[in-house]
Amino acid sequence: MPNEFKTVCVVGLGYIGLPTAATLASAGFAVKGTDISEHIVEELNEGRAHFSEPDLDMLVRGAVSSERLKAYTEPQPADAFIITVPTPIRDDKSPDMSFVEAAARSVAPVLEAGNLIILESTSPLGATDGVAAIVREARPDLVEGETLKVAIAYCPERILPGQMVRELVQNDRIVGGLTPADAERARDLYESFVRGEIHMTDAKTAELVKLIENAYRDVNIAFANEVANVGEAHGLNPWEAIELANRHPRVNILNPGPGVGGHCIAVDPWFLISDNNDLTGLMAEARRVNDGRPKSVIEKIRAAAKKAGTKKIACLGLAFKPNVDDLRESPAIDIAVGLAQEGFEIYAVEPHVNALPERLWRHDNIRLAGFDEALAKSDIVALLVGHKAFLKRKGDVEGRTVIDAVGLWRESPHVA
Repeated sequence: MPNEFKTVCVVGLGYIGLPTAATLASAGFAVKGTDISEHIVEELNEGRAHFSEPDLDMLVRGAVSSERLKAYTEPQPADAFIITVPTPIRDDKSPDMSFVEAAARSVAPVLEAGNLIILESTSPLGATDGVAAIVREARPDLVEGETLKVAIAYCPERILPGQMVRELVQNDRIVGGLTPADAERARDLYESFVRGEIHMTDAKTAELVKLIENAYRDVNIAFANEVANVGEAHGLNPWEAIELANRHPRVNILNPGPGVGGHCIAVDPWFLISDNNDLTGLMAEARRVNDGRPKSVIEKIRAAAKKAGTKKIACLGLAFKPNVDDLRESPAIDIAVGLAQEGFEIYAVEPHVNALPERLWRHDNIRLAGFDEALAKSDIVALLVGHKAFLKRKGDVEGRTVIDAVGLWRESPHVA
């Protein structure tokens, strides 16, 4: 570990901040985790993670019991500060940077000359410059001419729910500094616990890298979903068609689904689109296609229910992707809510959660059920998330009307 970094303050202990804090502690740093939620702080100080992720509980317990990790409700003095707060989008699809701005202002009072600030939150171009502007305004004593006496850099997270602990250490990282010297200092910090390569650039390029990574995936998913729209319109199985097309040595089409969820792919492209409307037509169209998929699935369920003369639907899966408990921006939830608003009786099956999220429990006609109960009480089965737990239950739905929106049971037509 570089001698200049002994203590790190991680601001924001959510899906990125908590694994980062625990990983830093396991690497030998004294870590001061910060979150405005007293519940999260209390849970962490008792050695518990506040969300489910493989190996995270064990990592947190070890970090807290070794006294290398402690949580607070306000930033504490440290050698380095890592900001990992949310960056949601507003109703008009513009980025809401209020959490990042608040985090920068909360850190400013405890800064000392020579400190390092790293922004990891997915952000629009220029966000790192914005953090520097806040520091300059709040701490004029840390400004010498045009130079800041603290280093500031951007290093986007690129970890996958379900594999966070492993990917935090194994994946390559992109570090962009406001100056080359800032990038070098941030590189030194990450090199102390990351086994992947550290690639240095300027801050704005690093911000762009993160946004285009997720926009690229969104565009490719949109192509698959558009193929599904065409196939389904002609009564064809799109998964079979895509599987055969992928036999071509230079074709690798993704699998379609009910939409795109999670805090990254469904959100991040808007950070580019909102500021570059005339330059991002393809990205905007991809967002339109992917955001439209839940409505397509609802239409198929509605048509199947009308034909069967039923209002009872088993919705299998609520998470935004298979085998996790993360419900953020989940198209499966959009589908369940849309059906409930049309008066359908929904039996939601999600093996990774113990309670419905607020968007669902406020509907009297949606209830959380086990697989067998949902099957017994429903006439239509809508498979919305490809959880492994559902794969082995394929035989239990034979003879029923099934809408497989993810192709998990892909030998069957999309609508049986």
